[in-house]
Amino acid sequence: MFEALRLTSVRTRARRTRRQMAEGITVRHARADEAQALTELTLRAKASWGYDDAFMAASRDDLTMTPERLAAWTVWVAEADGVLAGLIALSLERGAEVEEFFVEPRLQGRGIGTLLMAELLAAARAAGAEVLEVDADPNAEPIYARLGFETFGRSPSGAIPGRWLPRMRLAL
Repeated sequence: MFEALRLTSVRTRARRTRRQMAEGITVRHARADEAQALTELTLRAKASWGYDDAFMAASRDDLTMTPERLAAWTVWVAEADGVLAGLIALSLERGAEVEEFFVEPRLQGRGIGTLLMAELLAAARAAGAEVLEVDADPNAEPIYARLGFETFGRSPSGAIPGRWLPRMRLAL
């Protein structure tokens, strides 16, 4: 029952946020020609956690949005008055997985992430997924928790040896 309340809360926030932000915010599928701009957005958003230059350099490959990744995943972008404001990516290759989830730092806290997550959740459910999982940045763990995800383990970072990421899931 607690899980149902949390999912209802996420849906209610998403509807309220859509009403509040409908003016000037659109969510749509990413285009292959946006790969470079999306990479720059992911790097700015990741750096906003205060990571140093060495960390960011080591993470660059993992954060690079390539046309191949855009083709392999379902990727949505949010635009605020025509400017890229965030992105979220869903992979259904090995179950439902959040691959990327970033909001432009100067636009964080405005509900853009909630709008993006609502799109991803609807697509995952439509694909028949029962569980959605993510390897979260440790700084983002509270954000995912607010969206209803629970930490159930740790996964090794693909970019930083010896670093472990919270493994989280949301029952759909």
